[in-house]
Amino acid sequence: MTVSSSGLTASAPSTVRRVVPLTLGWEDLPKSVSVHGADPAIRLREPVPGVLVELDGGWLLLDTGLNPALIRDPLFAARFHGRSHDIRAILPEGDGDPLEQALAAQGLAVDDVFMVAVSHLHNDHAGGLRHFAGRVPVHAQRREVEYGLGHHPDPENNGIFRIDFDDPAIDWRLADGEVEIAPGVTAVPTFGHTPGHQSFAVELSPAAGGGGYVFAFDAADLQENIDDEVSVGGFIGVEPADCVEQIRKLKSLASARHLRLLPGHDPVVWPAFTHDILGR
Repeated sequence: MTVSSSGLTASAPSTVRRVVPLTLGWEDLPKSVSVHGADPAIRLREPVPGVLVELDGGWLLLDTGLNPALIRDPLFAARFHGRSHDIRAILPEGDGDPLEQALAAQGLAVDDVFMVAVSHLHNDHAGGLRHFAGRVPVHAQRREVEYGLGHHPDPENNGIFRIDFDDPAIDWRLADGEVEIAPGVTAVPTFGHTPGHQSFAVELSPAAGGGGYVFAFDAADLQENIDDEVSVGGFIGVEPADCVEQIRKLKSLASARHLRLLPGHDPVVWPAFTHDILGR
């Protein structure tokens, strides 16, 4: 095993056949949540992202969206989302589960997912973990899970809802830094937005045409964060400059590996990317 000039560990050849972007809901929020120093009077309707990665062995899911029970039930909504910094969670139409609906739109079911990885434990990324407890391994950074399961009530005050992931049946696979979670898929630490946030480099196999993507998730919510190298608005235990360094790290990695760097919640970029991949 060697370390490449991009900083990623070079390992087994990629087995990634394709990626499928998912939109698991939306959030109506002040732009200042996504861009440090932005006018809080400006509001955006941002997509809640997930990514399916088809490997030789099946489907890997990156991030799991919102927990609809905490939105639809009035008492749960008041208990959790009612404290969430003027952010309004919006579920897809219908009364079903957003993750199950998104998988079904691809002809898949929860049982078709054999591995999960979460960028971090915010409620719009970890709300679907309940589907996978006792079923499949779940990859995360150790410091993220330790923060989420401790330090009460600070995580909840920062939008991390322990109810989404406090389950002894979850088969955590915890990393202490960069790790290849599958051939062609590398978790890249981008600490700052949360204590153990990670982004993902996904490299397509040569048989699938090569190339690939760096999914920043909440290390960079918007294309503006990347282009202007400006911090996201939300961060825990760090300064904005620390978040900018993570953005620069991802830009360097993407450039060195000839990968496309995608922001996590951009209301223009994510739908356009989805259309490019899925044709809709």
